[in-house]
Parts: sequence; structure tokens; C-alpha cells
Amino acid sequence: MIEIIDLTKQYGKFTALDCLNLTIDKGTVFGFVGQNGAGKSTTFSILATLLSPSSGTAYINGFNIRSEPKAVRSQIGYMPDFFGVYDQLKTVEYLDFYGASYGISQSERNKLIPQLLELVNLTDKQDSYVDILSRGMKQRLCLARSLIHDPEVLILDEPASGLDPRARVEMREILKELKNMGKTILISSHILPELAEMCDTIGIIDQGRLVAQGSVSEIQQRLKGEKLIVVKLQHGLDEAVRFFEDQPMVSGLVKREDGHSLQFIYSGDAEDQVQLLKMALLQNLAIVSFSEIETNLEDVFMEITKGVELT
Repeated sequence: MIEIIDLTKQYGKFTALDCLNLTIDKGTVFGFVGQNGAGKSTTFSILATLLSPSSGTAYINGFNIRSEPKAVRSQIGYMPDFFGVYDQLKTVEYLDFYGASYGISQSERNKLIPQLLELVNLTDKQDSYVDILSRGMKQRLCLARSLIHDPEVLILDEPASGLDPRARVEMREILKELKNMGKTILISSHILPELAEMCDTIGIIDQGRLVAQGSVSEIQQRLKGEKLIVVKLQHGLDEAVRFFEDQPMVSGLVKREDGHSLQFIYSGDAEDQVQLLKMALLQNLAIVSFSEIETNLEDVFMEITKGVELT
């Protein structure tokens, strides 16, 4: 559905996007993660045919962004991170204007607009002027605008930016529904846990380069480094501390504030963990639980963008 080939964007000596290669299958929700200035918006603007690449190209549903921009625009719904609205229009007039711009007939617009307003939970605001809508409502209205021509691909740049928690939940639920409708969605966000929940695959971009790609669990497995182990005990915490401190693959051991558990960094693999637990039980340590704390998407993002090498 989306194929990006050696996509590069330079501004003089500054490289905003450095030889990006990426394939996104039909019906996939792909999350694009990166710090401000990492190249996310540049990529999205190029895919939306609003910015020309310095070299490389991309295909959306088989159409080349460089040689077939008009065809590409018919395939995508683009929602930029900053957008404008026509304040003197009512909500329904706003969508009607964009529907007409796409050549949709009046009779079709009359059927389509109520459906879109229902999808984005703005039916009760159809006669409200755009300028009195909250930021969350404006975001949802602009999402409806990007759907007016029923595109197969949605490119959403920070759609949850600046929203309060309730508005973020509403936006997330709408995106889940669009995913269920079979839309291919390319989305960037700083709300990293929500991206992990919504996306089939994520890509982490840093300084214009794609440094990791895959599911959250796949990226976690590729990271070099240690695991965080937490051991809870019924009693004998000091004895347990002495035992684990003597183990060769244990480092950074500390007691936790609850007074009944400890944690440490462990460099062994899963089989090593099994053997370590067996040894601890043979020492008659009163272990209630022995668990590895999983890293979340924020942990992965911070690790990789600090330059952790991938295997």
C-alpha cells in the first residue's frame, strides 16, 4: 500500500530525512515515533505531495508521489499537525465545502456528511460555528474533513497533540473504528503508550533515519542491554540481597521502598533466569514472586534515541 524508497530531503547542508526505506501493508496502522525535528512531519508532507524530496520516491497504492501527485492525493486523507479552519462556517458547511472541492455531488454530500459527523461524534454540533468548537472538536472535524472523499490511506500528523485526556480517548476510539473499517493509517504521536495500543507496527526515527521498525515486543527483543528483575520475599530480605549480589550477571541491586522486595539488572537470558531462581530456592529464600519488568514504548524510545546499538 505504501512503499518508501531511499527518500531524502536536504536543506542546504542539513539533512532532514536521510535515505528512508519503509513498506506499510494495506490495512496496517503504522505508528511513527520520533523527537521534534526527527523527520516525521517532513516525511508526511512528502507523502502528501506538499513537499518535494531531494531524492528517492514513494508509492501510495501504486501511484508515484513525484510523477503522479494528483492520483496520490485521491488516495490519501492528510491531517497536518497544524491546520486552519474557516471560522465563519458552520460545521456542516465546512464539510460541505470540502466535499464540493473533491467533486462530490450535492446529493452524495447530503448523505455522507451526517455519517462523518456521527463517526467523529459531532452530530450535535452540525449547526455550530467552527470558531466556537473546542480544540478536541476541531481536531475531530479536521479528521472528518480528511475522510470526506473516502481515502484508502490516512496520514495523521500528531492528531492527539494538545488534547486533554478525554479528547485523546475520543480520538483513539475513532482511530480504532477506522482501523476496523480497513483503512491504512500512518500516524505520529507523542502519546507513546496509546500508539503501542493502536498500532500494528511502529517505526522509530532519529535525526532523519529510521533506527528501528517492528512491533513493540520485537523492538524490545532486539535491544541490547539488561533486564530489570524484581524479587518479592515473605521474609529474609537482607539474606536475599547478599545472595543475589554474589551472582555474576547481577548488577545495580537495590532494596525497594516496600521493605519486602528488591530489584536488580540482569544480563542473562531466559534460561539463565530459570537457573538463578532454582539456585535462590535451594538457598531456602522465601521468594513470593520473581518477575521481569517489561519495558514500555516510552522506555524503548528513550533507549534507542540515546543511541543504543541494535543487533
